[in-house]
Amino acid sequence: MDKARTRSAAWEARQQPIDVAGREALLAALIAELVEAAPLRGDRYQRIMRRYTHEGLPWLSKSQVLRAYETLCDQDYLEYEPEVVTALQKKPTRSQAGVTVVTVLTKPYPCPGKCIFCPTDVRMPKSYLHDEPGAMRAERHAFDPYDQTASRIAALETIGHPADKIELLILGGTWSSYRRDYQEWFVKRCFDAMNGVESETLPEAQALNARAARRNVGLVVETRPDHVTPAELRWFRYLGVTKVQIGVQSLDDRILALNKRGETVEDVRNAMRLLRLAGFKIHAHWMPNLLGATPESDLQDFGRLWSDPALRPDELKIYPCMLLENAELYSYWQRGEYEPYDEETLVDLLVAVKAQVPRFVRINRVVRDIPTTNVVAGFKKANLRQVAQQRMREKGLQCQCIRCREIRRESVTAGELALRVGSYETDTTREYFLSFERADGRIAGFLRLSLPDPAQPHPFPELARHAMIREVHVYGPAVPIGEESQGEAQHVGLGAQLIARAKEMSRAAGCERIAVISAIGTRRYYARHGFAVDGLYMTAPL
Repeated sequence: MDKARTRSAAWEARQQPIDVAGREALLAALIAELVEAAPLRGDRYQRIMRRYTHEGLPWLSKSQVLRAYETLCDQDYLEYEPEVVTALQKKPTRSQAGVTVVTVLTKPYPCPGKCIFCPTDVRMPKSYLHDEPGAMRAERHAFDPYDQTASRIAALETIGHPADKIELLILGGTWSSYRRDYQEWFVKRCFDAMNGVESETLPEAQALNARAARRNVGLVVETRPDHVTPAELRWFRYLGVTKVQIGVQSLDDRILALNKRGETVEDVRNAMRLLRLAGFKIHAHWMPNLLGATPESDLQDFGRLWSDPALRPDELKIYPCMLLENAELYSYWQRGEYEPYDEETLVDLLVAVKAQVPRFVRINRVVRDIPTTNVVAGFKKANLRQVAQQRMREKGLQCQCIRCREIRRESVTAGELALRVGSYETDTTREYFLSFERADGRIAGFLRLSLPDPAQPHPFPELARHAMIREVHVYGPAVPIGEESQGEAQHVGLGAQLIARAKEMSRAAGCERIAVISAIGTRRYYARHGFAVDGLYMTAPL
């Protein structure tokens, strides 16, 4: 934007009573100043907005400023520039990972687990509280999947986020414990909301979504490790699931038993093995500070995630145990049998665990999104990630997880990037992590390639001797489908190069075909790279 021109016009407008032309000039000047001040933290935004209200503008929210900018562009008063929209977005991180996440909750339903740390709120699915942000939204819509999805899309678009590439995150207790007819209906209604059209069946809704304006590029559910079986994973693929969140919590059978988890470490190992062989992205939950744990034992426990070749998940949520009054653990605390870590102890532990995270892992969260007013004792800060990162900087440490290295909203050119190929073994596969990175380690895109051990029988016979692409992800602000890159990492061919390299590596390894666990909305993308729908997956010959 021409800041000098807009500010000059604004100054002239201030010399006379505000009229339509003066209002337009003030709006243009406001927008120019907000863009220059980005990123817009609350205090910075309020300070600028307050000054313009003194000049005659009403107080405007970010979404209202964004709509005003779009109106000025429609009137040819200003020229449309994507970076302006980015600067004015409320919570820009919601789409800076390349997709827009839409979270919905299932209805309250009994959970097979008896975990003592899990809160019980009869208004909510198991483990959720009524005053969590996502839970509050779900309750407002009576847990209806269509209404939740449609309203969330509308809200995100209002604050400037493109919603044509949607990762749908279905939360709420143990997904596998719900009746399958409810699961199928729930997913279909979410697709109906994305499509803007109501379908008779889930396959019909999926077929529409493959070409819809708002496409599903990822579908995530959460379940327990002891519910993961080959038959269950086939059902997940029918629904369109591409990523599974599983509650690991601890890798110590003694700790699991003390906390009445109802599963064993071997259940976790079997679950991750099956998920990986079936091509799913594995998103584990890990909980320090459970009953019977110490900071020292937690640090050792975290190390098992990476030292045990049966484990090694792709993504991780670290959920320090929060002491809540409506959890059974509360009575242990009252009897003096349990003590939550204080903030200093927990931050030191987070620093220690983040320092050992492999480069192929993304840490999505380090604390539950539970309002701290519910916490009885222990840490009560919600910004533990920021606190831990600051402590790491002070110690000269740096987390190597994907989230800490994402290119995010920075412009990038192909000449700045180099292809890096990392690998690691699991007990049934050899995994390759292909990534385009800058010299400073910032990551613009990656691909997860899994080559199964041909000497071992495959639990999914149709995938025998198939290489498997488990994930392709290009970072940066979400670029709408069909639009060209303006310096963002998306739409500059990184995904195509990663897929081509994965095919070369798979062919060299002796695989006969290559499969991809495609989301419904990415089928056309993979079709352009030689893949075709083949049962529950898309495959291509090598």
